[in-house]
Amino acid sequence: MSQETGYDASLWLIFILVGLATTLPRASFIVLGSRILLPSVLQRALRYAPAAALAGIVVPDILLVNGDLSPFNPKLAAAIATVAAAMLSRNPWLPFIAGMGTLLTLRMGLGWQ
Repeated sequence: MSQETGYDASLWLIFILVGLATTLPRASFIVLGSRILLPSVLQRALRYAPAAALAGIVVPDILLVNGDLSPFNPKLAAAIATVAAAMLSRNPWLPFIAGMGTLLTLRMGLGWQ
């Protein structure tokens, strides 16, 4: 067996193992369904998983500018305006308008980057 085919076989094995490692945990919830119940503590914790994942993606983008922590940047000001508008109004469009208006004003009007 040549060196090249050895790499090909190991690469395919890695692909298959990674595919199984990502598919089996997801499929277990579908296959097992309601036959197995998760502990109530875990069920309560899983309710916060989407919000935690979203925060993990959004917060670094808001706080960091070019990889450095920047407390004075237009994205943070827009995020604060968005949260304030969401807390003060039940209008679903107002947070979007307040956040984008703040971001565009600071970036284009005042020249903040």
